[in-house]
Amino acid sequence: MNTATSREIRLAARPTGEPSPADFELVTTGIPEPAEGQILVRNTWMSVDPYMRGRMDDAPSYIAPFALGAALEGSAIGEVVASRAPGIPVGASVSHFLGWREYAVVDAAAATVIDTSLAPEAAYLGPLGTTGLTAYAALTRTAPVRAGDVVFISAAAGAVGSVAGQLARELGASRVIGSAGGPAKTKKLLDTFGYDAAIDYRQGGIAQQLAQAAPDGIDVYLDSVGGDHLEAAIGAIRTGGRIALVGAISGYNTTEPAPGPNNLFRAATHEATLRGMLVSSHFDLFPEWIGKAAGLLADGTLRTEQTVVDGIEQAPDAFLGVLRGANTGKMLVRLTPDSPGLSA
Repeated sequence: MNTATSREIRLAARPTGEPSPADFELVTTGIPEPAEGQILVRNTWMSVDPYMRGRMDDAPSYIAPFALGAALEGSAIGEVVASRAPGIPVGASVSHFLGWREYAVVDAAAATVIDTSLAPEAAYLGPLGTTGLTAYAALTRTAPVRAGDVVFISAAAGAVGSVAGQLARELGASRVIGSAGGPAKTKKLLDTFGYDAAIDYRQGGIAQQLAQAAPDGIDVYLDSVGGDHLEAAIGAIRTGGRIALVGAISGYNTTEPAPGPNNLFRAATHEATLRGMLVSSHFDLFPEWIGKAAGLLADGTLRTEQTVVDGIEQAPDAFLGVLRGANTGKMLVRLTPDSPGLSA
């Protein structure tokens, strides 16, 4: 048994409504040696994502809830420091799903070796990770963008939305509209992420702002928010329009079921499609997406940003910040100070 120690974040309590720091616990543990077929990874980066809020509840869903008193889970990148898996050598950089801890013993089958000559480690949790893949799958499969489409994207300054707006343009959209919270973020949509119009949801009147930005309606909507955003999108959808239901962060902390859109029948009269999407159903697209996105990152066509906090002890605050919209681009926790980030 290794006598070195690792710190990890455990779920201390199941929240009611908005989570608080008291729902998490920082624990120091020993580091076990990897068994045959396993690797020991020193995590360098970890991801915090909105879907993790649902896993804090003890309720049936598409992914199992976090266990009380156990370390949380999530996407992470790290360096292999011990290996009993022939295909993964010491020194390799890998992605895996045992974040929220400084060291992780990972089954080799559950780890993917990443190419850090193609892009920095942090990129594999953002544009080259599941958030980038979500944007790609949503706009090519779930609600495919066609040449000339008008596209509306919610949470447009976040990890998915900041990629999705640029991708919509690459796919032939004639006009791309995004929503974000506050003047700094809406300016970022226009100046950095290439949006044609930006809606500040904090100013209210989403439907009215969308009507001004897209007076003839929209063809595609990528929904990460739900609530008034989804209702506004249905109100603006054109005949044959397509809506990708990716998330509904506006209702994640509610204690009662959130009401649905009051204009749902309009989707029927306009023969629109509302289709749910889980990124895990589209992992077959990963090689294709990484092949495309790495080139776009390298030549500067795809512009990305990240919001970084340092230290495992800061992970709960980073997660709570994501739920409040504190991040621009991908929210990441850097676990080792010498890990270089992804340039904006």
